[in-house]
Amino acid sequence: MQTATTVLPLGERKAWKALQSHFEQISPKHLKDLFAADPTRGERYTAEAAGIFLDYSKNRVDDETLKLLVELAEESGVRAKIEAMFTGAKINITEGRAVLHVALRAPKSESILVDGEDVVPAVHEVLEKMGGFADKIRSGEWKGFTGKKIKNVVNIGIGGSDLGPVMAYEALKHYSQRDLTFRFVSNVDGSDFAEAVHDLNADETVFLVASKTFTTQETMTNAHSARDWTLASLKDEKAIASHFVAISTNAQAVGKFGIDTANMFGFWDWVGGRYSMDSAIGLSTMIAIGPKNFESLLAGFHEMDVHFRTAPFEKNLPVLMGLLSVWYTDFFDAQTVAILPYENYLKRFPAYLQQLTMESNGKHVTLDGTHVDYETGPVYWGEPGTNGQHSFYQLIHQGTRLIPADFIGFYKTLNPLGRHHDMLMANVFAQSEALAFGKTAEQVRAEGVAEALVPHKVFEGNRPSNTILTEVLTPNVLGKLVALYEHVVFTQGAVWNIDSFDQWGVELGKVLATKILGELESVEAPAGAHDSSTNSLIAKYRANK
Repeated sequence: MQTATTVLPLGERKAWKALQSHFEQISPKHLKDLFAADPTRGERYTAEAAGIFLDYSKNRVDDETLKLLVELAEESGVRAKIEAMFTGAKINITEGRAVLHVALRAPKSESILVDGEDVVPAVHEVLEKMGGFADKIRSGEWKGFTGKKIKNVVNIGIGGSDLGPVMAYEALKHYSQRDLTFRFVSNVDGSDFAEAVHDLNADETVFLVASKTFTTQETMTNAHSARDWTLASLKDEKAIASHFVAISTNAQAVGKFGIDTANMFGFWDWVGGRYSMDSAIGLSTMIAIGPKNFESLLAGFHEMDVHFRTAPFEKNLPVLMGLLSVWYTDFFDAQTVAILPYENYLKRFPAYLQQLTMESNGKHVTLDGTHVDYETGPVYWGEPGTNGQHSFYQLIHQGTRLIPADFIGFYKTLNPLGRHHDMLMANVFAQSEALAFGKTAEQVRAEGVAEALVPHKVFEGNRPSNTILTEVLTPNVLGKLVALYEHVVFTQGAVWNIDSFDQWGVELGKVLATKILGELESVEAPAGAHDSSTNSLIAKYRANK
């Protein structure tokens, strides 16, 4: 088996070359012809693991495509790369770090070494500390500075310190403690903070400040505004210790802020921000749903981890989905993937996946720094069904761009209400069928449509999709779904031979913003050290602010 260091450039891999030839043969074929040629296709092109069922039959592939894609995964060293991640190798090469979000949900009985140290006991130590704090908030034992029970929890973070907690709270709201109010502040736009605390009382509010270094500009700006807001009401610096906790590793900065470092929850540099919702970053989630439900969430993550690590590629859900996305990105020139959850609680899931996928695989060089000569990282986007059907599905059905889609549905609903769920799921199946098979001009004419309108009512079809089904949205199932897409991202990056775990692309804008901030706030007009557009914009803003 090849290792990560012996993988050939993508264009030189035997399976890649075979796929290029194969693409010329299969790309003209329509899905309705593929289904007609194989009446069992809908049953054969499925896989199931950890209670997650995947129907990938409505993809523009045949047996040969799938065989070659699996060969590509093998030739790309995907199996060896998976093992390297799970065993603590420093696969984030540009930062020299292990990539061990899988350790965050490993059972106590497991051992995962980083630089010779087993990290699993430390993970569970933090989880137990989180559980103790969550129980105190939920029970009312934790009191604010004036002795009142905490009723409001405000999470302050950005990026992975916000998107994961927000998504998880919305997804698991059914399981949340309803006498607690949860708010999330991320944007440095002051309106975000102002609206979050507008109807809250400081003596009943606790802030969770999530910043590993306790220096993140947006987060700390919001944290200091929260501090000022609290003190404006409570009038005593000592109140900060009762109303703030930190999710950080910088004890000195945390203490200087006024937070008792006993109420600091740490995590590690081998946890990337976008992979951190099941670390201490998930403290708001644990408070909302309780430690037992959080434990179930972690168990769901772990179950999908085990499947990804051990299942043969032919039946491996994340590998299959990752390979299919490579197929569309690099051969069909598909530039986006639509994520379409038919579950309103998952309304923030597409936004969460945007960071997970695009910050991970939005890369233009390979692991050795060579510029790629193929496409990487498609744009992920979406909205929950059925809302999206009355918004952007028009373009997916009849537009000029090929947009592969993932439909996510559930056999049961958390809120049974008459025919609602049957209607919802009927739309899942109808939309994927319509995308795949379309409607011909002859079918339109047979409906008695006027000839002038026939072209407008033709659906070309041949639009690919996956359908993911599972029992009902629980904390356990959410963990499985998130881990599924984490490992889809891994598979893509392994094939493309890129570093899916750094994010240097966010740095340049941050550096320039810090420089420009000083120029916006300076008394003297800045020297004009930028391009003519930026200089002009700065001057325009200064003149009008």
